[in-house]
Amino acid sequence: MSLSLKIGEVINSTILCKLFQCGPQGGMRRSLKTNTLTLISNHIKSIYNDRWLDGVFHYTGMGTLGNQTLSAQNKTVFESGRNGVEMHLFEVFKLKEYTYQGVVRLVGDPYKEKQPDSSGSIRDVWVFPLETINEKPVTVAAETLREVDLIRQKVAQKLSDAELSLRARQAKGQPGSRSLTSKQHERNQYVAEYAKRWANGTCQLCCRPAPFKDSKGEPFLETHHIKWLSRGGEDTVANTVALCPNCHRKMHALDDSEEVKRLSNLAAEQISSSNLKGLA
Repeated sequence: MSLSLKIGEVINSTILCKLFQCGPQGGMRRSLKTNTLTLISNHIKSIYNDRWLDGVFHYTGMGTLGNQTLSAQNKTVFESGRNGVEMHLFEVFKLKEYTYQGVVRLVGDPYKEKQPDSSGSIRDVWVFPLETINEKPVTVAAETLREVDLIRQKVAQKLSDAELSLRARQAKGQPGSRSLTSKQHERNQYVAEYAKRWANGTCQLCCRPAPFKDSKGEPFLETHHIKWLSRGGEDTVANTVALCPNCHRKMHALDDSEEVKRLSNLAAEQISSSNLKGLA
């Protein structure tokens, strides 16, 4: 099938259905008109444990309740080496956005494993090892994966003790892995050092001494951008403070508005002063 889609391109469901002439529902969308099977791995809403392992995508079959069987589209994937059906893989990292991974093929024997169903009960599912054809898997931004993890964290927090115990005990020993892209900011070390010296060994949030000294005997503090660089914050004295590791993690976990305001006021003092504390 000839497609105008490029690997890594993000489309919506309407375009996907139009291109493949398939239905709008489900994670496996078969089209007799185009002789394709569109496989969708939704990392936001799906109950399935799909994951990449060493360049192979382990895709969970269809069926949300009870044990899965090799019927319907599970059978289509199982027989894909001889039925002539072309399989296309999409991943969902944000609602209503489908990232195209390309044409895939079965590269190993399908196998069974234990996963929870939509009621929370543990059942047998079929897992299909898939590999992209002539293309490496699309790299995903590290920030995107962090957002997905936060969503999954919220789901886990809402489970009962019994449900959580069941799912945790079925966790795979080998975690999924994929290639990531991350944006690295080249931080101004003069600004960072200024913030640390102004703090003079004391965390600017909890006002306690640094928890330990580094290998050079200096109080260990970390620089924090009050408005995060990832949100367009500036790498300036007006936006930089020095925090203990615990408070630094706290600010990134909570980003409390009152504490942000307090740190902004402290940073303003650093601008209005012409000298560093203790060095006047």
